[in-house]
Amino acid sequence: MRRIAIQGELGSNSHMAALAMPGIAGGQIEIVGCALSAEVFERVIAGDVDAAVLPIENSLHGSVAEHYDLLLDHPIHIGRESLIHIRHNVIAMPGVSLADIRRVLSHPVALSQCRRWLAAHAPRIEAVPFYDTAGSVKHLMAQGLRDTAGVAPALAARQYGAEILVPDIQDHAENYTRFYLLERDTAPVPAHPDKVSIAFSVEHRPGTLMQALEEFRSAGLNLTRIESRPVHGSPWEYVFYVDARFESIPQLEGALEGLRRHTQQFKELGRYPAA
Repeated sequence: MRRIAIQGELGSNSHMAALAMPGIAGGQIEIVGCALSAEVFERVIAGDVDAAVLPIENSLHGSVAEHYDLLLDHPIHIGRESLIHIRHNVIAMPGVSLADIRRVLSHPVALSQCRRWLAAHAPRIEAVPFYDTAGSVKHLMAQGLRDTAGVAPALAARQYGAEILVPDIQDHAENYTRFYLLERDTAPVPAHPDKVSIAFSVEHRPGTLMQALEEFRSAGLNLTRIESRPVHGSPWEYVFYVDARFESIPQLEGALEGLRRHTQQFKELGRYPAA
């Protein structure tokens, strides 16, 4: 049985992503919930777990900046990626009706994605920020709160024996989160990769970033994402995170060889099959 770490409680979207992640889906796994993302990385490196599943980007709210920083600083690589359709549900104790509910708990990001439903039921139902989506359901079930609901994935209702009162209350149907499967650097690269993630920095002078990115174009790689993060301790300097699609390993190696000539710092974060 493989042990997979996530940040947050069981029943969360990260739990759902772990169950569906290519490379581990369908196998026997144990989900290990962690309070902090840094703890997730520590457990992977220490060998307490076999791998981890963490979100890296949401289609509405953008990137999870902390996870980019942790990827750069730790001997961990991306082994797989997956996309999860995010659906928010009003979940309460069995036998409770919507008329009984006076407040809903959830993570602030989840609440912000359900503004229309919450506005339609205000002020009778108060929206209260909570530390975790699935954790809100765990809390109300543990405390026996019959006037309180959580906004969480359907898996949270199954995990804690609760019931869905109202399904799919999110404002936008097209709400997706991209997750990474993270493994120790000693783990093998999956077969048939066609996507690469890279972190690099360049000298702080005109044209250096353009010269670095030109290596992707000249090698024929399709640049699918670029993100910048500040270099800690060096104001106004940045690390660039790039995702690119490639057709062959020689094509990729040629691009990376050229890119290294233009960079001060370079780290390949992983090569893996695109979702």
